[in-house]
Amino acid sequence: MKATARCTIVPPYLLVRLARLDDPRFAAAAEAARQSLLRDIPLREHRAAAHPLPPALAVRAGAARQRGRIDRSIWDAVGLERLPGRLLARAEGWPPTSDPAVNEAHDGLGETHTLFWTRFARDSIDDRGMPLEASVHYGRKYDNAFWDGERMVFGDGDGQVFNRFTLSLTVIGHELTHGVTQHTANLTYAGQSGAVNESMSDVFGSLVEQHARGQTTAEASWLIGEGLFTEQVQGVALRSMKAPGTAYNDDVLGKDPQPGSMAGYIDTEDDNGGVHLNSGIPNRAFYLVAEALGGNAWEAPGQIWYDTLTGGALGRRVDFAGFARATEAAAAARFGPGSREHAAVRSAWHEVGLGLSLPARAPSE
Repeated sequence: MKATARCTIVPPYLLVRLARLDDPRFAAAAEAARQSLLRDIPLREHRAAAHPLPPALAVRAGAARQRGRIDRSIWDAVGLERLPGRLLARAEGWPPTSDPAVNEAHDGLGETHTLFWTRFARDSIDDRGMPLEASVHYGRKYDNAFWDGERMVFGDGDGQVFNRFTLSLTVIGHELTHGVTQHTANLTYAGQSGAVNESMSDVFGSLVEQHARGQTTAEASWLIGEGLFTEQVQGVALRSMKAPGTAYNDDVLGKDPQPGSMAGYIDTEDDNGGVHLNSGIPNRAFYLVAEALGGNAWEAPGQIWYDTLTGGALGRRVDFAGFARATEAAAAARFGPGSREHAAVRSAWHEVGLGLSLPARAPSE
């Protein structure tokens, strides 16, 4: 039994705006947003007692395993809020079911595992073969998805503004990357370090999708949460890494508020100090590195960001300047000082307003 903060994909400011609607046409969506916000209070409710593994999973857990081998289990919460869920819907090696949310979650866990294992030799979230669990159909019309420190949890959306959250592969990759961050740099989820935390999840969430689709930097959408909005919303996704602030512009939800450079930095106490807002700045920097280098973003750009996350140089409360220095140091270490990759990283941070006076050295906390 423990209480932890949820790392959610939908920022609270978006749900707050939706919850305050008094338009009768969106009454159901407003109520769903209010209920979702109540579930997402940082000091969340105590989790239900651990559910025993079924025999098939218990055997796999106790047996010797091959490094890099995936072990997935998808649970069905059937509209309740007990985790992991009421029913085991699909386990590793089981065939697809008739439930699209179960299959999407299963496949998304697989694509995320594939990226981290094949490109970075990371053996699951903790690099020690951690089984990957997800719960679908959490709550009634729950407008979010989150990582709770142990598993992925998906809501079905309200049907008016949000679709089911398993629809987006970037959402699945994003939330599982919170687990990778938890087991590596363990960045404090507040202020600039929290925005770096969110950006890391956006970066690798996007790379999971690009890798699964075989998309180059030029071919990728660079959208986070594409497909989550229903046709009633004027918007394409929750966030755009390529052009922060352009993902949606809707009469109900308002305009995407993310800045793409330090010139638009938002100083706020809301949203854990703007973790979903100011993450647009490092997001844009990563995109600029990928654009400058071309080809596949999961190669040199992704490797630099992965080295930065896992290399031990980041303090838990690292700020944007410290993170920028760390990525420059990682690029220089892997590809050489003055290399094309190193130059691309320095240029990207300069363009978002963080490169003018950064020494080429690793940061300390």
